[in-house]
Amino acid sequence: MTEPEHVRPLAPATVLPLTDCPVTNKQALHRRRNRIRCLTCVIITSLILITVVLTLVFTVFRVKDPIIKMNGVTVNGLDSTTGTQIQLLGTNISMIVDVSVKNPNSASFRYSNTTTDIYYKGTVVGEARGPPGKARAHRTVRMNMTVDIMIGRFLMDPSLAREVSGSGLLNVWSYTRVGGKVKILGIVKKHVTVKMNCTMAVNITRQAIQDTECKKDIDL
Repeated sequence: MTEPEHVRPLAPATVLPLTDCPVTNKQALHRRRNRIRCLTCVIITSLILITVVLTLVFTVFRVKDPIIKMNGVTVNGLDSTTGTQIQLLGTNISMIVDVSVKNPNSASFRYSNTTTDIYYKGTVVGEARGPPGKARAHRTVRMNMTVDIMIGRFLMDPSLAREVSGSGLLNVWSYTRVGGKVKILGIVKKHVTVKMNCTMAVNITRQAIQDTECKKDIDL
């Protein structure tokens, strides 16, 4: 009889827990949901910030045009005698130009030198330069500039005496320029130039200005 062969027992089978796969899938799903939540929060926060910034830019931070105004002009050193001659009181004629600049912005408007020129029949007969300055937020700054008149340029016109004797008025016009910039929180900065042209009539007898009409222009 043959001896029975030795039967080598089989290795015990490794049984994986049935719960491993479901747990892994749940963790992955949980991480995915967290990422989606974080991304959604970032997008919503970004949209809110963009909306707030745009609202501020178009409301509080929007740069508005400064408003320039001619308050009045006075004349010194000019008089009439017989109505056909012009007499100079002293050797100088000057005009005091009263100009105001209103700043409607929520930040200061800093301006450089202010210039005012007086023209008679297209010729510059007077010039003035004002110092730089600052108009605070929602404030109005007022400037009085003395314009020295170049008498010789008036007297070069042969029709000057006839014009004055006929109406008693001397028609001139002025050009005022104020250039500066508005800067809000160091972020929004805009350069602004305010210009104003005024036509006026100088009443020789009264040494006063009448019939003043001004037009404004803004360069941004």
